[in-house]
Amino acid sequence: MFQVLPYLAQYKINVKNEILAGLTTALALVPEVVAFALLAHISPLVGIGSAFIICLITSVFGGRPGMISGAAGSVAVVIVSLVMQHGVEYLFAAVALMGIIQVLIGLLRFGKFIRLVPQPVVYGFVNGLAVIIFMAQLEQFKVRDATGMEHWLTGTPLLLMLGLVALTMAIVYFLPKLTKAVPASLTAIVVVSALVILGGLETKSVGDIASIAGGLPQFHVPQVPLAWHTLAVVFPYAVIMALVGLTESLLTLTVVDEMTDTRGHGNQDCVAQGLANITSGLFGGMGGCAMIGQTMVNLESRGRGRLSGVVAALALALFVVAGSGLIERLPLAALVGVMFMVVIGTFEWASLRILRRMPFTDVLVMLLVTLVTAVSQNLALAVLLGVVVSALAFAWENAKRIRARKYLDAAGTKHYEIYGPLFFGSVQAFTDKFDVQTDPTNVVVDFQESRVADMSGIDALHKLTERYQRVGKTLHLRHLSPDCRQLLQNAGALIEVNILEDPEYRVATDAG
Repeated sequence: MFQVLPYLAQYKINVKNEILAGLTTALALVPEVVAFALLAHISPLVGIGSAFIICLITSVFGGRPGMISGAAGSVAVVIVSLVMQHGVEYLFAAVALMGIIQVLIGLLRFGKFIRLVPQPVVYGFVNGLAVIIFMAQLEQFKVRDATGMEHWLTGTPLLLMLGLVALTMAIVYFLPKLTKAVPASLTAIVVVSALVILGGLETKSVGDIASIAGGLPQFHVPQVPLAWHTLAVVFPYAVIMALVGLTESLLTLTVVDEMTDTRGHGNQDCVAQGLANITSGLFGGMGGCAMIGQTMVNLESRGRGRLSGVVAALALALFVVAGSGLIERLPLAALVGVMFMVVIGTFEWASLRILRRMPFTDVLVMLLVTLVTAVSQNLALAVLLGVVVSALAFAWENAKRIRARKYLDAAGTKHYEIYGPLFFGSVQAFTDKFDVQTDPTNVVVDFQESRVADMSGIDALHKLTERYQRVGKTLHLRHLSPDCRQLLQNAGALIEVNILEDPEYRVATDAG
């Protein structure tokens, strides 16, 4: 204990805030995790046990203190068909394999590729997740009748639920203006729960979803055949879960970085997420990743360090082992109200304010990612689609920027001074700028304000050279940058061009 205190002081961690934030986060985790487990057709205890393991390991070893991970809905959506067709044992094997893939991605340092995600995609991702969190809370306004059919609350139960939700939201919003001694979310949950329990109000509680009483997860090797058929079944699910999980985790890490003005470590988080999922799979659990909603609860409760995540994980275990009776009596309205405030805090309202000032393609990408995220809940697909559309739009814009200035010098040589990059998108426009039939015998293409960016550009130069050679004329290249010359050298016999010697650029030889 005395060795821990200097560590906490060194990193300016407020122990009281961390503990209270962890407790608040754990309360917010329970209904979400239970709902995701039911969505995946597995026991709620499996979901809570998984959340305990994943939250604990990622909080200790993860690359982003303050970020909360657990059994996430984005992963639960992927595993539904696996559980339905093959059973939970195949799920456990897929989760362990998912973790191995994530560890490899982290060790290979592929986490850095999250930097390639454009800001409109991040906006769309965050807004889409806010919509998902909001829609998930609406399920708490439904009840099952005697036949097992679900229908919406009506009359007095609906009004009571709405009133309690509004009271929770009001406490979360106004309490920080009066005092910040305790987290507003935890205070709201305690006050509304006391009002419901002591006042004997009839409203939905956590216990109406499912019982959470039980024990801690036990070590359990997945009971599946050690055969190629098993690998063929679980591998596709493992890959999808790994990518979906890391996509949500790394983008959540980016959002937390912006909110806290600090820098997390993406590759370290990939490894930690992988270790957490391997452990979850070997303890009979479902897969998980960062949960942006619960992360926002933690941050708004002033949880900034690893301690808040550890407390949240231990509190989940305590709820299951000793406190299930009390936790099951908590009104869902209080937890729904907290999550509604999370939705308001998560949605990137600034993206709407700057909508008219954003380029049309960025607006399109943001709306596309938001829509795909909210409708399909496939985060990896939504982000990949957004990145591809952004890349194509960028390529198209740069393809239109290639230009050529033409003139004849005193010796009768025609010069083409190229402006803009020569790559696959601009090849056609580049080729159209040359008049092979009417040009003089010697032609110089000057790349001082341009560069050859890819193999398509090299191939365009090769074909242009051949066109001039067929009519008995010579094409020379000048002012090629070192990386362009390296591309030409790597192409070897695939291309034959003349490079003019230029001392300033140190181009050494005539390749023709």
